[in-house]
Amino acid sequence: MRLLPLHLLMSCFVATGMASENEESSSAEGNPGKFVLRAARALESGESSSPPSFTDAERLMERKRMVRNQISARGVDDSKVLAAMRDVPRHLLVPESLQKHAYKDRPLPIGHGQTISQPYIVGYMTELLRIGPEDTILEIGTGSGYQAAILAQLAGQVISIEIIEALANRAAEDLQAMGYKNISVLHGDGYFGYEEQAPYDAIIVTAAAEHIPPPLIAQLKPGGRMILPVGSSGWTQNLILVKKNAKGKVTTNHLLPVRFVPLTRKER
Repeated sequence: MRLLPLHLLMSCFVATGMASENEESSSAEGNPGKFVLRAARALESGESSSPPSFTDAERLMERKRMVRNQISARGVDDSKVLAAMRDVPRHLLVPESLQKHAYKDRPLPIGHGQTISQPYIVGYMTELLRIGPEDTILEIGTGSGYQAAILAQLAGQVISIEIIEALANRAAEDLQAMGYKNISVLHGDGYFGYEEQAPYDAIIVTAAAEHIPPPLIAQLKPGGRMILPVGSSGWTQNLILVKKNAKGKVTTNHLLPVRFVPLTRKER
């Protein structure tokens, strides 16, 4: 099994995904090309899907300070989200030379022009999804895998799509090494989502699209939520919360201005 990553440049994010080794997805236009990691294999073999727990004392104290000073102090108050962010070892998902900066309130470069997400924005966006323990979550933009790991602490299953293959591969390897069994990473164009596992209880997009992708709206479950940055440039982007009610009616709420990296698309 292998997992993929997600990133944020202050309030900028990059999309990624997860998939299973040597396994091809549907050939339908727009679907991700192949699995890098398939968490379902662990479930099929009877292994526990519970998220791993990390106990490194020195780093745990850094994470506790990060959550207290950067996240909780700025209004994120969901106890389960805060607990997940105290637990996930962000330093394991950044280059070794940058690990000393892992718990600062800033993004860090991870290669390919991408960054690992700023902790506060990760917490803010995650809280707004209102994730339950049995939920299936779709993430567009795996990046380093940090957002996927946070989601996996809260949800039953996470499917993450990354368009940069090298990032998808590296995130898959890192998440596998960390012990996650409920994350599936896909390499492909996240604009089209992943219809094979739809509908999703929640969807998170970590790069700015020029509009809300219709395939993602279609794949959101009635009663579900999606959060994403939308805008054509760094000065006109808004973080938007999309809600679909029980009858399928969609509403949108503009939350705050942000600056995300653009959603990368495959050339057609």
